[in-house]
Amino acid sequence: MTDWHNAAIAVAIATTSIAVASPLLLAALGEVVVEKSGVINVGIEGMMLIGAFAAYAASHDSGNPLVGALAAIGAGASMAGVFALLCLRYRADQVVVGTALNILALGITGVVTPVLSSFVDVPSFHAHSLFRVGGQSLSVDALAAFAIALTALVWIFLNRTRAGLRLRAAGEYPAAAADAGANVNALRAGAILFGGAAAGLAGACLSIAYNVGIAQGISSGRGFIALAVVIVGRWSPIGALLAALLFGFASALQAWYQAIDIHAPYQLLLALPYLLTLAALVLRAGKVSAPAFLGQPYAAE
Repeated sequence: MTDWHNAAIAVAIATTSIAVASPLLLAALGEVVVEKSGVINVGIEGMMLIGAFAAYAASHDSGNPLVGALAAIGAGASMAGVFALLCLRYRADQVVVGTALNILALGITGVVTPVLSSFVDVPSFHAHSLFRVGGQSLSVDALAAFAIALTALVWIFLNRTRAGLRLRAAGEYPAAAADAGANVNALRAGAILFGGAAAGLAGACLSIAYNVGIAQGISSGRGFIALAVVIVGRWSPIGALLAALLFGFASALQAWYQAIDIHAPYQLLLALPYLLTLAALVLRAGKVSAPAFLGQPYAAE
């Protein structure tokens, strides 16, 4: 193969990597903020699923993918509001509530799938070419670009603002944060709503961005992969970006295995993204530190 051909394949793999990583990154960024506040939300999968369906329906009805994205944000935040109410006000078990929301979302979307799957010509976000190499262009859609920009914004918020400092204190030592005048549960509620909105927007990536369409279970476990991305990324926005791109790169490799002449069973290549994620989690075990009060409810005295 010529150098131009190799470069074109590399550009195509990069484009696919970014597209696959975008929903994972959006969901993981939201979860980084949530877990920094001391809450663990395993309901990301359900919020992504609801967001994907809301985006698809709203984009079809309005004729505008931006409206679809806003609908996805609202749908994800609404489900997160239920999570916040049950876990913060009534101090329900966070893992149980998150799991229940995943099941609820799967049931709701299963009912409406036959209706939405009949929609045609649903407006979507188109990828824009940044540059071309050997006939292939590095293309990024608006939601992928937003995900990258949001990485910087979340990092600045957590590390360079007073509100971010208070949020991190709520997860590390909530009693001290309360003594300093912070409303711990209000901070956690805001974090949860942000996480739900980000997960909903991640769902929009699945239905009206890189791939346009809807199907039952369209999230395909990406919410749980996003949880792994948070851990592999060391609860850091920059780390989440790198971990999401790693997963995206592994997914792109299995999609391009024929073009890059990899001699391996197709099933192994399909499993490669998940194997890499599992390996990264194992390597990180014992080497990362979650927020000290992660998953522990807080009751103001």
